Amino acid sequence: MTSTSIKTVGVIGTGVIGASWTALFLAKGLRVIVTDPAPGAESKLHEYLKKNYLAIPNKIATPENYLQNLTFVEDIDPYLGELDLIQEVSKMASQEGVKKVLTTFQNGPERLDFKRRLFAHLDANTPEHVLIASSSSGLPSSELREKPISDIDWASFQPTALNTLSGDSSHPKTGDENVTAACEFYRSLGKDPVIVKKETAGFIANRLQAAVCAEAYSLISRGIVSAEDLGKGVLSAKLAQFDSNFMVLDKTMTSGLGLRWAFSGPIMTNLLGGGGDFGHFMDHLGPALKSWLDDMNQHQFNMDSTTEKENLKEKVNQLVSHVDIEKTEKNRDTFLTGLISVRSEI
Repeated sequence: MTSTSIKTVGVIGTGVIGASWTALFLAKGLRVIVTDPAPGAESKLHEYLKKNYLAIPNKIATPENYLQNLTFVEDIDPYLGELDLIQEVSKMASQEGVKKVLTTFQNGPERLDFKRRLFAHLDANTPEHVLIASSSSGLPSSELREKPISDIDWASFQPTALNTLSGDSSHPKTGDENVTAACEFYRSLGKDPVIVKKETAGFIANRLQAAVCAEAYSLISRGIVSAEDLGKGVLSAKLAQFDSNFMVLDKTMTSGLGLRWAFSGPIMTNLLGGGGDFGHFMDHLGPALKSWLDDMNQHQFNMDSTTEKENLKEKVNQLVSHVDIEKTEKNRDTFLTGLISVRSEI
């Protein structure tokens, strides 16, 4: 299997992530066979694809032939032999084959029992050369599959069609040639693959994201900063065209850390801000960093506490209930497209 031999992709599940993957595959000129048993899934997918075509960068397909390579099927099993890659992104968790698995379960994407049944079926009925990529947000591949050779976890960040980050957390026994082929393929789509060297729950980006979110929840819950305060000053004057409620809870990130991290990640930011090498940074700011971490550990937001979660929801929902989600998504996509363009020129 090589990246150039991937011409036909199967997509299982057309929720937000599945629809976004489908849009990207079609825009890059690939043949895409899609299945989703949810009522109205096909019409919703077509609506999404037509609405989001213009936002996808570096398109190969023209508006006239964009949807010509799309096939929506009730049952994908008869088509498994035609596929070069399967992108599993189903949000369903339960007839025969894939269709039976999808329509048996009714819960979310991280249902381990659902994933195991689905991949057991795919592994048993898919040709050996077909890469099977799961868009799991955190389940290690070794927990999902018996047959590891051509299976990979390929996580993405929303919006999938625009965001360049993608990550491979392949099964420890997945063949190197398949990992290489997958990286080359996703790179050809404009992605920037990151290889996870050892399996870990949540992979890389979601663990970092979880750490930041957990502390944000704690700060709001403890009254150190209000959700409203976190929403002030999100945008500079040059970005005033966007809704001031855009990313309303993330002011500290979007006005500070996020601006830097869009250019350099935490480690390089440490190096650039330390006035010396990384050792100097650790020696100089390490004690302060430890004291902050100690305090954070003492005041962790309790995800098991119904009371804490309900109080947080109430504080946040008071501010975001009036946000126009569709408009905000459009503004986000416009902003990300511009940001990606700027980064590519550096």
